[in-house]
This record gives sequence, structure tokens and C-alpha cells, in this order.
Amino acid sequence: MSVDETQNTRSAGRIFFDAVLHPYRSLSRSGFRLLMAAAACMMLSIGFFFALLGAWPVIGFCGVEFLLLYVMFQLNYRSARGYERVRLSDASFDVQKIDPRGSEKNWRFEPTWLQVHMDNPPEHHSQLTVASHGRRLTIGKFLTPEERVELANALRDALHLRRTTPPGGAPT
Repeated sequence: MSVDETQNTRSAGRIFFDAVLHPYRSLSRSGFRLLMAAAACMMLSIGFFFALLGAWPVIGFCGVEFLLLYVMFQLNYRSARGYERVRLSDASFDVQKIDPRGSEKNWRFEPTWLQVHMDNPPEHHSQLTVASHGRRLTIGKFLTPEERVELANALRDALHLRRTTPPGGAPT
């Protein structure tokens, strides 16, 4: 944690909600290696089979397919480096979005009037949005609908706790 973040945390007062949201990737790095090894064996087998039949250019196409598979997975893993940080304190509701290249965008809302919107029941295309004073922001686009509902409920609970806890009182 940098010095600036520590000072901001101290000046923010009580923290009612603080979460870092990461995109989910079901395939681990070791699983990726196993998948690529299996794909390489399969592509080589197919390529050599067709080469024995006289269709040797198929080996090149198998190589191109393997390369495309590798590149697509690398792009997928790269996009997983992005994340969002959502924090509710006495003073503000802050959202920090870090894209896969490391670029950072920050939004700050007045928490007193903050509203959390989510379709009920959630669908795949449903969005979780927060709004205050005419400003609106979508958060957690990469989450599953169930995870967005869970986050929306947690944010609503934290907002309720902030509104009902007396100033200077400890959040429970």
C-alpha cells in the first residue's frame, strides 16, 4: 500500500465495504499447459496421418490452428489482469477500475444518496449499476449474474449499515 492510499484510508473514516473484483478464469495455468500439450499431440497426430496419406500441407494448417488456440488463451489470460475495487466509507463510495494494461480510472460518489440497481431476477445481460445525483456507473460487468446479485445485496446491506450507524459508532 502506498503512502497516499494509507492517508486516504485514514481520512475516509469508517470502512463499511471494501472488495476487489477479479474476472473468473476456470482454467488454471497448469490446466492450460496440459490442454496445450494434449492439443499439440492431437494436432501432430492429425498432421502426420494426413502427411502419410500424401496431404502434407495439413501439417501447416494444424500448426496454425495450434498457434491460434495459444494466442486466444493468452489474450483471455491478459484480460483477466483487470480488476475493480469497490469501497464504501463514511465520506464516499469509490470505484477504481484497472484495465489489463494497468490504466486506472476512479469514480467517487456521495454515499448518502447512493442507489444500487440490479434486475430481479438477474439475466445474463443484467447490469449492476450504482447511481447518485444523476451520475450512473456499471460495476462488475465480468461477474456472473449470481455474483452480481450477491455484490448488489452486499452493497445494499453496507449502505443500510452506514445509514443506520450513528456517527462515531463502530460498524457491526
